[in-house]
Amino acid sequence: MTTRRNELKFNAVSVDQRCVPVPNSISTEAQQRLHTAVRDDGMPLNALYPMPAADDRESWQKLKAAVDSNYAAPVSALDQAQDVKVTTKRIGSAEVHFARPAKPDRADCVYIDLHGGALVFGGGEASREGARIAASRCGIECYGIDYRMPPEFPYPAALDDCMCVYRHAVDTYGADRIVIGGRSAGGNLALATVLRAKDEGLKLPSAIVLLSPEIDLTESGDSFQTNKTIDVNLPNSLMSANLLYANGADLCHRYISPLFGQFFKEFPPTFIQSGTRDLLLSNAVRLHRALRRVGAVTELHVFEAMPHGGFGGTPEDEELAREVARFVNGALSQ
Repeated sequence: MTTRRNELKFNAVSVDQRCVPVPNSISTEAQQRLHTAVRDDGMPLNALYPMPAADDRESWQKLKAAVDSNYAAPVSALDQAQDVKVTTKRIGSAEVHFARPAKPDRADCVYIDLHGGALVFGGGEASREGARIAASRCGIECYGIDYRMPPEFPYPAALDDCMCVYRHAVDTYGADRIVIGGRSAGGNLALATVLRAKDEGLKLPSAIVLLSPEIDLTESGDSFQTNKTIDVNLPNSLMSANLLYANGADLCHRYISPLFGQFFKEFPPTFIQSGTRDLLLSNAVRLHRALRRVGAVTELHVFEAMPHGGFGGTPEDEELAREVARFVNGALSQ
């Protein structure tokens, strides 16, 4: 398996043990979120739960069950909050949550939403809720793909599911009436779907939304070191999950690490978001530069002190939601 890690030996910066305070340059709500995500000794709570080894399938199955259980209760409570009807059906190999506002702003288009969760977690009720929220905020129908995941279904199962749904959406609406997007691992699959659609001769969507995208599974970017532990939501490497997902395939392959794909001037307009404390910040920065170098249309939104996946329910998160809705509706108004 090849990687993109630098084989040359250069001097590294040595950083003494230090405290990184919660900044006052963000909203009070965001400051509180950062505060409550860390123990009194400075350890992020999420750093207390290491992932199993990639080949420990039994431990992965137990961890997935625990994570899904933790997601279920809050998601069920949120599900009734908006006037969006959600039904679940199969399209080929994929289970899909169809979320439709009672009064959609337009009925001739669709947003394909791909959930996050390190390519291992986040399915089921969490995926369903994500589709409902996306439909509510964008005012259009949303397909939330509950794609298959390891350890039972490693690569390329999730991408195959996304391709099934994308083909269905193209047949139903036409490619120019589709926006595809995802957060974290969902951003990986959204970008990989577009690259594979291009390879298979399909028409490409009108736009792409990538929120803190996990698009380099080799973890070669600078922020994987500089933001380690500082990102309270994702304090440590996901390499064990990456290897579990790839199942022996090359982590550099463009369908697995779509940051390494070939881009071009006519690539769909792409919205990219991250935060200054996001472990995956380098992914967003590098993709933005790759798209700019070929003259493609792209936006990069980096939020102050935001960790991976956002603060959760703060003014900054609402601002990001408004930016996404503006971008999606603008792309579909062309």
